[in-house]
Amino acid sequence: MKANRISIFMALIMLLITAGVSAQNFDMLIKGGHLIDSKNGIDKVSDVAIKDGKIAEVSSNISANKAKKVIDATGLFVSPGLLDIHSHNFHGTEADAYLSNSYSALPPDGFSFRSGVTTIVDVGGAGWRNFRQFKEQVIDRSKTRVLSFLNIVGSGMKGGTIEQNVADMDPKLTAMVAKQYPDHVVGVKLAHYSGFDWTPTEKAVEAGKLADIPVMIDFGHSEPELSLEKLFMEHVDGRTPVVGDDGKVHDFVFAAQKRGIIFDVGHGGGSFRFDQAVPAMKQGFKPNTISTDLHTGSMNGGMKDIVNVMSKFLNMGMTVKEVVEQTTWSSAKAIKREDLGHLSVGAVADVAILNLRKGDFGFIDVTKKKMKGDQKLECELTIREGNVVYDLNGLATEPWDK
Repeated sequence: MKANRISIFMALIMLLITAGVSAQNFDMLIKGGHLIDSKNGIDKVSDVAIKDGKIAEVSSNISANKAKKVIDATGLFVSPGLLDIHSHNFHGTEADAYLSNSYSALPPDGFSFRSGVTTIVDVGGAGWRNFRQFKEQVIDRSKTRVLSFLNIVGSGMKGGTIEQNVADMDPKLTAMVAKQYPDHVVGVKLAHYSGFDWTPTEKAVEAGKLADIPVMIDFGHSEPELSLEKLFMEHVDGRTPVVGDDGKVHDFVFAAQKRGIIFDVGHGGGSFRFDQAVPAMKQGFKPNTISTDLHTGSMNGGMKDIVNVMSKFLNMGMTVKEVVEQTTWSSAKAIKREDLGHLSVGAVADVAILNLRKGDFGFIDVTKKKMKGDQKLECELTIREGNVVYDLNGLATEPWDK
């Protein structure tokens, strides 16, 4: 009789243990953070549950007992993993090859997760001739999701005379490679062409149309300078000053944005200036997306990282909701990857947890001029496909003596 009681008691214990385990429906739960998810219209305190690398539930109050790991995000902002849609990551060891398999480009994982970026887009490093090498060397070896704008020049962004080779600008072959790798190629890039000639622009646009993907133009290198207005209104996009000598944003810039041209920040080491950005913002001209133009020439200058660039726009009058939207959902739409940039149930669990610090900060542009600010974003934690890949202050980590 006593043995039977012991057996029944042990069975009850096992039942309770099994019930406790089964009650933990989620691998991870982020509780109490201010969630910004522009696709789903969320801008409030909400909990986010993750299971099997996907978003499993988003609601105002999810029980902590349902998760194996709970992250307390009280007082912090929770957003989809950030997308940096202008970067240079075809790193390698080829001499004098600039941003195509050479030293000026950067390995993604060293510069992504620590700033909340889970998707990074190399723009123009590889062309149709060497994209496969880029994929095998960088994309396939990175924990960061790496996408690509194919250079219209077949050899990619190798600098100098190679980027002036109009004969190597092949729209059909560029589009063909883009279609071969639809999961990785999201656009076409023209960069650094210095001739007084619209042909390279036309070839890049043709490739974009053939593959049905966006086109990015690094404009303003030609001598004499080609018309920015003509580029905006007749071709695509450009990079020369949008604010004139009179301190006013050109009328055609507003018209171009209204027409559907996407204006990305692309800070870099030579593009972002406060004497352009501040008056533009005051006149109501805001960028559609925010990115870094990350490479060895920008990472230690005024640019630093994507949250630093976002912080500059916060201090020029944008809201946290706006800068998060422009680095998540707006950027995802710009590259036609609407599977990214949001935290819908079933979406990949790429998440950034950001801290908005208050204090006395300084921000630098590419001319080494400073703007003061009183708020600054900092990445606390990054999750990629449901796994913590960066944790600044141990939010997802148990105390050593527990």
